[in-house]
Amino acid sequence: MIWAAKLWLWLCFLCQCSKPLKTHDSCTKRGTCRGGRDKWQLSLIDISPFNHFEWALKMIGWCFFSPVRFTSDLIFLFLLHLPVLVILCFCSFPSCSILPTELYSYTEEPEFALNRDYFEEDFRSHGMCRRWIELAVEEQRAYVMRLLDALEVTDRDKRLKVARAILYLAQGVFDECDTEVDVLHWSRHNVFLLYDMGIFTALLELLSMEIDNSQACSSAVRKPAISLADSTELRVLLSIMYLMVETIRVQTEDDRPEWKAARETFKNELGSPLYNGEPFALLLFTMVTKFCSMNAPHFPMKKVLLLLWKTILFTLGGFEELQEMKVRGRERLNLPPLPEDSIKVVRAMRAASPPASAMELIEQQQQQKRGRRSRRPLVKQDSLDTYNERDPFKNDDARDEEEDPEDTDSGIEGEVDPLDRDVIIQPPPPPPPLRPPTERVNFPKGLPWAPKVREKDIEHFLETSRNKFIGFTLGNDTETLVGLPRPIHESVKTLKQVRSKTNDLCIALLKLLLAAAPTSKAKTDSINILADVLPEEMPITVLQSMKLGIDVNRHKEIIVKAISALLLLLLKHFKLNHIYQFEIVSQHLVFANCIPLILKFFNQNIMSYISAKNSICVLDFPHCVVHEMPELTAESLEAGDSNQFCWRNLFSCINLLRILNKLTKWKHSRTMMLVVFKSAPILKRALKVKQAMMQLYVLKLLKIQTKYLGRQWRKSNMKTMSAIYQKVRHRLNDDWAYGNDIDARPWDFQAEECALRESIEKFNSRRYDRNKNGDFTPVDNCLQSVLGQRVELPEDFHYSYEMWLEREVFSQPIQWEGLLQNP
Repeated sequence: MIWAAKLWLWLCFLCQCSKPLKTHDSCTKRGTCRGGRDKWQLSLIDISPFNHFEWALKMIGWCFFSPVRFTSDLIFLFLLHLPVLVILCFCSFPSCSILPTELYSYTEEPEFALNRDYFEEDFRSHGMCRRWIELAVEEQRAYVMRLLDALEVTDRDKRLKVARAILYLAQGVFDECDTEVDVLHWSRHNVFLLYDMGIFTALLELLSMEIDNSQACSSAVRKPAISLADSTELRVLLSIMYLMVETIRVQTEDDRPEWKAARETFKNELGSPLYNGEPFALLLFTMVTKFCSMNAPHFPMKKVLLLLWKTILFTLGGFEELQEMKVRGRERLNLPPLPEDSIKVVRAMRAASPPASAMELIEQQQQQKRGRRSRRPLVKQDSLDTYNERDPFKNDDARDEEEDPEDTDSGIEGEVDPLDRDVIIQPPPPPPPLRPPTERVNFPKGLPWAPKVREKDIEHFLETSRNKFIGFTLGNDTETLVGLPRPIHESVKTLKQVRSKTNDLCIALLKLLLAAAPTSKAKTDSINILADVLPEEMPITVLQSMKLGIDVNRHKEIIVKAISALLLLLLKHFKLNHIYQFEIVSQHLVFANCIPLILKFFNQNIMSYISAKNSICVLDFPHCVVHEMPELTAESLEAGDSNQFCWRNLFSCINLLRILNKLTKWKHSRTMMLVVFKSAPILKRALKVKQAMMQLYVLKLLKIQTKYLGRQWRKSNMKTMSAIYQKVRHRLNDDWAYGNDIDARPWDFQAEECALRESIEKFNSRRYDRNKNGDFTPVDNCLQSVLGQRVELPEDFHYSYEMWLEREVFSQPIQWEGLLQNP
């Protein structure tokens, strides 16, 4: 009998791998299949992908530690399905995007226990003798309703205790869970329950009250040093709202139908002016500008920026949604489809070896003089970047470079990039050898990008051809080809086939970015972004000082990450919505010195920044609330985690490079700013990071200024030129590699910005200015449009319309000759 029960449980477990398990009332005495807290007791409730891992461990432990002996058939069944258990164990972890690790600073760790204590105190005060995870859904809803009522009390301290109890629910009631997977599972369940009960709206009202709390703002302005205690209420509210926005935003395979409907409803609410007549993101933008104007220095900016970023990401959509919107927009306007998906192309790229520095070249020549074997001395970069299996741009002297220890340290290791490990394009088979096999070269089959062309390029090409063959021009005419030779006709055909209060906010975001940059120095008049990380009592031991130092650096890195992602997302959505919206934000950023700020950010040891280890894994949530805390030592803090790179900093660097590309693309005045600020050596040092996407945007920035850097620079940087040719998209008629383009002439570049500013102001006055002057209102001269307008007529008009026709139409003489003479 016991053997049959075990086999039934085993088969139920295997069925659970493919579909949710439905249990029967006869399984347990209480009518539901609920497991207890025993380590190896099976829990046959509806199992989601979040607890597959724990399920597999429980099943393995139950099989091995059960006192009942196995038969040979059951052992065979276990061995047969052992790969399924292994897959569940190692592939069922939740996505890292839903882990709220970066939301909390390490200084906030003691508050986790405080949230739990307030929840348990309030929970027991309502006569709850069972745990939260043992309650039925209706009982949970009734308790949340009582918490919602308690949020409306006038006592500030009581409201804070209730908010902490709600935060404990949103954090996943971690004290009742055994694993991190359980914490995330219950956090997701509780968040959807909280939203369904209207908690978010109540929290928004409390947040508005805290923002308008003039007493707290004036008290923070007068204090010489602001600490974590000055923003307690704001941090609790923002933490709950962040967990709700991020948890509801992320989709999972096991989402219930009511959760999917709640996600769409919540998305529409966040994007609509339902909160005091303005969207929720605008309220967060107000907090950013108020903080940067020194009127509210106690605002927890890290949490505000993270919540703002996730709100924009939820309401407007990420890069994949942007790509889908582009495709739909082009279909709606009957435009040809996009030639490729930029994200997919970049993911398939391989990183290139960084250009050798002058010191490395000198050391290599000295080693060659000491008798090292080499075919020729490397006095400058080779113009031919070969394509071998390990590195697509490493030349035949790679063996000499690999033996140099300093060259190995100058960039990321030559192994396959972990970001591109699954999508790397394998090098093509080698062509027939044209020289001895020891000098075999493998060339790439083709370039990754389809070429593009602008309408301006076609106009310039036709003007040049008309001046050459006919002797006159036709202005902006790109259709008339009379008198031009047949090859010009074919060229034009080919070109046409290939063609395809904001200022304050920009300044505030750039101020925060400057304060969080690792190269910035502390100034007395700069804003304090460490208000929500510094404790009330400063550290007194070396270990506490090291922990606080790591926390401060991590805090700055997260702020840089949030700002860079937010700016890039806004620029891309503005550009897709209307080009002038994108241009006005770009011009505000440029006038606020965004270009030199980003260059200053990269003017550091970028390899050290990418590989920085400013994190303590044992203190990350939810690890710190589930597992026992090991003893921290100075050696363990100094060693850091085992990750080779800090993906947060790599993400920030790529975002900043993409922002710089968007600001300078097709803007010669801004490109000249890159030249004036001597960005070429700064960007070349960034090429040492052997990550394909980051190298691509560095090479793009080098390409647009190559024509201004002179022939000597291009001659001595042939390896960089070859990398640009093989990795960056080509524009037809773009003479980037030779500097012969007419746009390279040194004229007044300020006129370009002034003309753009004038066009933007006309667009704003036409689209957004509500106080229009009637004398300058545009007149509709289209006959069909005028006749199609609905005219409001009085109610009694149909009684006298015949008299009106006789008086106004039939009795008026019409001078037909005058109409014919003056059409």
